[in-house]
Amino acid sequence: MAVSLLRYLAGALALAAAGLAHAQAPATIRVDYLHSGNALSDTYAIERVLVEPLPWPGNLAQNLDNTDRGQNRVEVVDAKTGDLLYSRGFSTIFGEWRTTDEAIRMSRGFHESVRFPQQDKPVRVRILKRDERNQFSVVWSVDVDSAAPEVVRKQAPAPAPTIPIRVSGPSPNKVDLLILGDGYTAADMPKFEADARRLADHLFKVSPFRERAADFNVWGMAVPTQESGVSRPSTGVHRASALGSRYDIFGSERYVLTLDNRALRDIAQHAPYEFIEILVNNDTYGGGGIFGQFSTAAAGNDWANYLFVHEFGHHFAGLADEYYTSPVAYATGGARVEPWEPNVTALRDPAKLKWKRHVKAGTPLPTPWPKATYEENSRAYQARRAALRKANRPESEMSALFREDLAHTNALFSPAPHRHAVGAFEGANYEATGYYRSEMQCIMFDRSETFCNVCQDGISTIIDLYARAGGRK
Repeated sequence: MAVSLLRYLAGALALAAAGLAHAQAPATIRVDYLHSGNALSDTYAIERVLVEPLPWPGNLAQNLDNTDRGQNRVEVVDAKTGDLLYSRGFSTIFGEWRTTDEAIRMSRGFHESVRFPQQDKPVRVRILKRDERNQFSVVWSVDVDSAAPEVVRKQAPAPAPTIPIRVSGPSPNKVDLLILGDGYTAADMPKFEADARRLADHLFKVSPFRERAADFNVWGMAVPTQESGVSRPSTGVHRASALGSRYDIFGSERYVLTLDNRALRDIAQHAPYEFIEILVNNDTYGGGGIFGQFSTAAAGNDWANYLFVHEFGHHFAGLADEYYTSPVAYATGGARVEPWEPNVTALRDPAKLKWKRHVKAGTPLPTPWPKATYEENSRAYQARRAALRKANRPESEMSALFREDLAHTNALFSPAPHRHAVGAFEGANYEATGYYRSEMQCIMFDRSETFCNVCQDGISTIIDLYARAGGRK
């Protein structure tokens, strides 16, 4: 009891210290809405508008997002003049689901939220989506007056204390990362804090997070559950948890998300945050990441370090997966439109390659690599992986297979002429042909330990968007 009280007091003091410099920060407004539809069409409907318990954590000098990331964008404009006041790119779980086979057969609804600093005037909140030309267009808008009587202003108390993991300074000058735990019992709380600290420490050993560690605050919070772990329906395991995280999302045994956005936001609002990573208290390999929403990682897995960083790359910077031989939960075919993600390309015009500044003169585009040999080994590896899961073999055997596969890839790539070159290597974005990655190997391609140069640039751009005032000069 004494330890819990001390932790709560430490969290409260850290929150107070981090907030001193922005005592006059505006309130945080959240719009909760319902997004429903199928593969062919979708609709939106407002649910509620809330004033969150904590002030806006962001830098008001950086209200406009010019990174051109995400499948969607939220814009907040002056309701009278149309002047743009705030914008951010993001993607959604609905956006992934609508590419699944299920979305062809039926409609489904998803709860979503957007947050922004309170304005001193009525505003119009617009949701934009990329069209077939990859350009943003408005698909829904709603007028919001934060002074209206129906706005929710009183919240229930925080369901768990906020744990300061790393506090570098006032929130407006920093990126605020909130690590939430799911599937941790009251007795597991010391384990959650240890997991959160361990994985946050690892994140800041990986470039460019290592060099920009002073630009981050990291907070932790976990609402206790009755049983350890989260649901894994494919094996008959079902657990009740505050966030509702589970495996088997969209039929993929390794895909871990929560579909309960309202629960997620109602818990997260009690800590300063711009980004969220959920740690599930499980040993089975799994994770997921949605740009601008959240990411997940199985904290007890042997590959937890990799999972935490890889999935955070999706959520934080909108990085695309560069692998293409693993089965995924949604369809990926169709026209090869130039992706918005910074680390993959359709290479429609090599002379205009988006990471051209990293390419040395004389590097061929496309860039040769031992693709056929890699794919042959990968087919055998994927068959062994599927067999291990089907037989429900111990997780240690899966971890050993992952180590073997990485060692084989490293040995194959080591003598390749363009091993460390930046170019355009075919095979990325879940496709064997038509999409290209910038380097032969990267955390977004396999379970290696470093981000490629292009991914590092993509991450640094987002850090600058949130922490420029307190970051590099």
